[in-house]
Amino acid sequence: MRIGHGYDVHRLTEGRKLILGGVEIPYEKGLDGHSDADVLIHAVMDALLGAAALGDIGQHFPDHDDSYLGISSMLLLQKVGEILSEHGYSVGNIDATVIAQRPKLAPYIVQMRQNMAGALGIPVEDVSVKATTEEHLGFTGSGEGIAAHAVCLIIKK
Repeated sequence: MRIGHGYDVHRLTEGRKLILGGVEIPYEKGLDGHSDADVLIHAVMDALLGAAALGDIGQHFPDHDDSYLGISSMLLLQKVGEILSEHGYSVGNIDATVIAQRPKLAPYIVQMRQNMAGALGIPVEDVSVKATTEEHLGFTGSGEGIAAHAVCLIIKK
């Protein structure tokens, strides 16, 4: 068994859709980034790749490559699952936390879990997503951005 940790942050900006865990969430701002900027999925991908010592998402999906411009992070998560499988690993579980003052994410968490489980071909019971605020402190608390942490367990087949 191997454990990985991932962290990601993106700035909130006007004129973009807010996508978290593969769910489009109604909000006046979205996350800025080369892909759809799904900070939750990016943290999960980095945790999975890190657990297998296979680098990070910037190495596999560089932001200077236009083939990833605007791409769904769910497609990239599927690809990370394939990379892990090619290296003899399966996903044991994922535990992730989104840090955002707004919007409230509770109504979307079940769908986020289902999306990640589906992309990786694992049971939804093996995916945990939580959301928290930072009590108006820091860049997430002031509404400048959203961050996510993820921890995962992978298993050598």
